[in-house]
Amino acid sequence: MRGYNSGQGYKDILPGIEIKTLVHGEKSLMTKFRMHAGSELPLHSHPYEQIGYLAQGRIRLTIGAETHDAAVGDSWCIAPNVEHRAEILEDSIALEIFTPLREDYIKYLNPEDAS
Repeated sequence: MRGYNSGQGYKDILPGIEIKTLVHGEKSLMTKFRMHAGSELPLHSHPYEQIGYLAQGRIRLTIGAETHDAAVGDSWCIAPNVEHRAEILEDSIALEIFTPLREDYIKYLNPEDAS
């Protein structure tokens, strides 16, 4: 599968948070989050390893018991089942990879952007 960047197909998942699945394979999935300043991803956990990269903006991440501010170019890895949350300090864009394949996020793939 290949993904193309049409700029379309984002879905609102929380107030101020939009998601779009960019591409997936049999064992992993990549998403793009657009997050507006002042929004929040609440504390949660899931059985997926999550690797992220901040492409734009600034966010405050809490992963387990540690909290740190992330700026453009920063990255992180969240182990499966570890509680985490994010406060969005500036309008931000993050790329996230989930493994194993996060099937509940396939619905966020814009069919016009995939082949």
